[in-house]
Amino acid sequence: MLRRLNSAATLRELRDGGEGTLSELAARVGLSRPTTEGVLGELMERGLVAEDAPRPGAGLGRPARRYRFRARAGHALGVDIDARRVRVVVADLTGAVVGGHVAVLAEQAPPRERIAAVRAAVKAGLRDASVERRTLWAVAAGTPGVVAPDGTVTSCTVIPGWTGVRLARELGRSFPCPVLVENDANLAALAERWRGAARDADDVVCVHAALHTGMGALLGGRLHRGRWGAAGEIGMLPELGLRDTTAALVPDADPGPLFEQAERVLADAARGVPAARDAVQRLAARMARGIAAMALVLDPEMVVLGGPLIRTGDALVAELRRRVAPLCPSPVRIEASELGDESVGLGAVRLALDRIDENLFRLDRPADTDSSAADEHEAAQ
Repeated sequence: MLRRLNSAATLRELRDGGEGTLSELAARVGLSRPTTEGVLGELMERGLVAEDAPRPGAGLGRPARRYRFRARAGHALGVDIDARRVRVVVADLTGAVVGGHVAVLAEQAPPRERIAAVRAAVKAGLRDASVERRTLWAVAAGTPGVVAPDGTVTSCTVIPGWTGVRLARELGRSFPCPVLVENDANLAALAERWRGAARDADDVVCVHAALHTGMGALLGGRLHRGRWGAAGEIGMLPELGLRDTTAALVPDADPGPLFEQAERVLADAARGVPAARDAVQRLAARMARGIAAMALVLDPEMVVLGGPLIRTGDALVAELRRRVAPLCPSPVRIEASELGDESVGLGAVRLALDRIDENLFRLDRPADTDSSAADEHEAAQ
């Protein structure tokens, strides 16, 4: 157990604190030089640490060897699936994005065709990143709707035929690693706290405005899913004004793609077109009830407005700030997403990395598991 503790501490220090010499790492982790040297040797055998050439001109004598975390020893894959497109994000073990792909989906496509299109997009994303499938250590996918703990979509009104799809199992057939599935608004909340507007907040409500408006919540810095994965689905109540968000913005829509027409209305509102500004004000008045209801239940530090319909500084953000605040007795900080359309894909990457971290830093692995993990990591190089 002590050896595993030392190994986990050294690995985490290299990943989060950067490279270092043997002496520097020993001091940073609080171990002796011989112990640190032994730990580094084991981590190098597992393919998680590499030795770099000494820096020239570092002083008299033989330059000290330097060690670094091998960020590309494995990869995490995030997938954002909605009614009209799929976004694939490939990241290394530090979360740095190394590639991805976006593909358009037919909104009325049946589940079998949609999953086939997702698989094709994943293949293209891995090719773009020059990443082999066997180096994936975890995959996470985000989707509209309620997602059960086993990755089954138990309710979805956005994607035709999606209710009942065992998405984790279907996608899992394509990967040699764990596959996780989560609600898209929940993943957007994870992303905003990781790299977005909520980096300094622990209690967060993330509003994901798209065809419908969903919400994800972080309490104490942790995702709150509820017993069956339905936390935040207050949009199911029509009187709260969160259903059919896009349609409400363009009630007199022409035949054709609804979302593109909504984007034009938002663009016109930003330019000050009176009819478009009126439409945005009506939508904000409608959405404010549901957002305030969630804020009243959870009393968060921050509400982050995100999703495809939200742009930083646009008229909808300003109207929602103006209308939500008076409905809440305590001050609520309302910010626009800093991640835009990428939030769900990045949140999926964060969820996959969290699963990878559980395995990398777990302390209850039997000794033979360490050996098999070393073989697997070396084979993936």
